[in-house]
Amino acid sequence: MGFIPLFIMLGGGALLFYLTVKNALQRKLNSQKELLFKLNSLNPALGILVNDSSDPDLLIAALKERQLEKGIAEKALKIIRDLKVNRIQYNQLLKKAPYNWVGKIARFQAI
Repeated sequence: MGFIPLFIMLGGGALLFYLTVKNALQRKLNSQKELLFKLNSLNPALGILVNDSSDPDLLIAALKERQLEKGIAEKALKIIRDLKVNRIQYNQLLKKAPYNWVGKIARFQAI
């Protein structure tokens, strides 16, 4: 009877860790989708770029090629920077040791 509470606590702790990490990873993915939607809705001319690729470096290069208003270009550049930061944070979190186990179990992939 002495080990049963220990096993229950260990299992509960592992379950809480799994749910917390899964929630954090899902929140990062949802944030990425939301930022892409904001970028897509910012300007219809940019919508073509966003559907083709979600790679921030390619989006910045395509943004520099197009002649846009300064305000729209600055907003788009800010959103693209946020996309890049979010992608880096998500990928770094997936590479860390206990978090990559949860990522493999929940089938999260790098962006």
